[in-house]
Amino acid sequence: MGKFTKDATELLKLVGGKENIQAVSHCVTRMRFVLVDPSKADVDKIEDLPSTKGTFTQSGQFQVIIGNEVQEYYNEFTKISGIEGVSKEEVKQNAKSQQNVIQKIMSTMGEIFAPIIPALIVGGLILGFRNVIDSMAIVENGTKTLCEVSQFWAGVDQFLWLIGEAVFHFLPVGIVWSITKKMGTTQILGIILGITLVSPQLLNAYAVASTAPADIPVWDFGFATVKMIGYQAQVIPAMLAGFTLVYLEKFFRKISPSYISMITVPFFSLLLAVTLAHTVLGPIGWVVGDWISNIVWAGLNSSVKWLFAAVFGFAYAPLVITGLHHMTNAIDTQLISSFGGTNLWPMIALSNIAQGSAVLAMIVLQKKNEKAQQLSIPACISCYLGVTEPAMFGVNIKYGFPFICAMIGSAFAAMFSVSTGVTAVSIGVGGLPGILSIFPQYMIQFAIAMVIAIVIPFVLTYVMGKKKLTDVDLYGKQNKNEILEFVSPVEGKVMELSEVKDKVFSQGIMGNGFAVELTSGTVKAPFSGEVTVAFPTGHAIGMKRADGLEVLIHIGMDTVELNGKGFSLKVKQGDYVSAGDVLVEVDLDYIKSEGKSLVSPVVFPNGQAVSLNVQGNIKTGQDVVAIA
Repeated sequence: MGKFTKDATELLKLVGGKENIQAVSHCVTRMRFVLVDPSKADVDKIEDLPSTKGTFTQSGQFQVIIGNEVQEYYNEFTKISGIEGVSKEEVKQNAKSQQNVIQKIMSTMGEIFAPIIPALIVGGLILGFRNVIDSMAIVENGTKTLCEVSQFWAGVDQFLWLIGEAVFHFLPVGIVWSITKKMGTTQILGIILGITLVSPQLLNAYAVASTAPADIPVWDFGFATVKMIGYQAQVIPAMLAGFTLVYLEKFFRKISPSYISMITVPFFSLLLAVTLAHTVLGPIGWVVGDWISNIVWAGLNSSVKWLFAAVFGFAYAPLVITGLHHMTNAIDTQLISSFGGTNLWPMIALSNIAQGSAVLAMIVLQKKNEKAQQLSIPACISCYLGVTEPAMFGVNIKYGFPFICAMIGSAFAAMFSVSTGVTAVSIGVGGLPGILSIFPQYMIQFAIAMVIAIVIPFVLTYVMGKKKLTDVDLYGKQNKNEILEFVSPVEGKVMELSEVKDKVFSQGIMGNGFAVELTSGTVKAPFSGEVTVAFPTGHAIGMKRADGLEVLIHIGMDTVELNGKGFSLKVKQGDYVSAGDVLVEVDLDYIKSEGKSLVSPVVFPNGQAVSLNVQGNIKTGQDVVAIA
């Protein structure tokens, strides 16, 4: 039997069986399922498996977080299930069958930009570093830059532009290539089309604004002229051209005889795509791109920019859940092209930091919950480095309130960022290292915004967690050999259960426990959980905790004969109560006047071993027994 045989067998059953699995794959830490009917997955029981660190659903995929041993787990699962695994790409394709039109569009957008983002991050870091050495006066008493006083740094500055230019000026090449790769058409044709958009023969896009219309070069065809304008760093024109090439290729492949398709398909597809790109699509895309960037820029620089920032900062994390956040990559790159920087992206980085800070608070709150730590600590680290999904889906959304607390912190951080003009030179690492992509003159302001994005979510989550988290959340489920403390729900003189005169209790027939001779008539919930028993007479209350611990509180002896007189029941069966909530108020004088004993057994019907921690008098909420 393998290490994960038992858990993998159980997981197969809990996801709805083999017949409910449309596709399965894995990544670095997670099992990825596309389920026929996602509602059949028993999430609570899956998360209870020893090897499972959490679950979440994203883009039609049900993902089970396993950790670094996921490869071994996956091998065991496919062996047990008899299901042949597929690639992550095939899982994505299967998952799309469960997405609506908008989700499919956003998913496609994300998959187009995903291969390009590493290059954009590198380019942003390089441009940020170049700004530090060639624009910041940090030497000779703040009067000169490093490049001005050092030939070495001047050479580094010039050399690094080689990479910066390749990333940003030739961005359309990467976009068109990524579109053809994503859509399954000929990638080299996409690369060539992209090159035609940034060819040195064309007037550089950055020079168009400063060139008189009469001086812009043209292709003269006698009956018409076409402006020879490049589309360096332009996003929308490249996307329009790329998708046009894709559908032209698919069209010509469909109608061309197979024996000449090798010639006709690439020739006509590329020729028409390049022609349309420079005559129709490019000019239209340029206008649309400017329109989008101008609207966003106007919002971020208007008199109500703080409101724009607050809404975006608050709503960005929910956008990640829907997949709509992928659109911001296109907007960011368009802003950079149009205005030389973006103050949208810094807010995205701050949102990521805020989500990580909420998880950090959960780590502190759940420091005694080993299983929670196994998920939360790596999730927090990855979130601070820009990868938010494990933190959001594995921790924050699972509990709810940390997600909201992070959104609030993100909104305040975004307001400060935009109000102080923080601008990024490019998309960067979407977390703490993101400061390296901020223009030097705004780094201090962004650092303050990061502090806001750390402190507010942490404090809010910690305060809310103190109120909302149950003992199970804080300490984890009871292990086989774990000793749990139990607080008394009543006040009075404590005694061994064997001292109770009723043999049903003294002989442990109802379960082990203890008894208290009441001196106070207030009975309180010893933990947060569900009321499983609530006799109308009020003489007995049963509760169950999330980890399965059950308790029965029997108030007095033979008090059922009073038919509820002297008891004021405050709850009903099925209620969920918090630790310390009043369950029932008892008139002790009336109970004694009726000749009934005030000795009240507190028993654990599941048979746990119980040992008293105290003797003499006990107060409500005081540790009274250890349960093994």
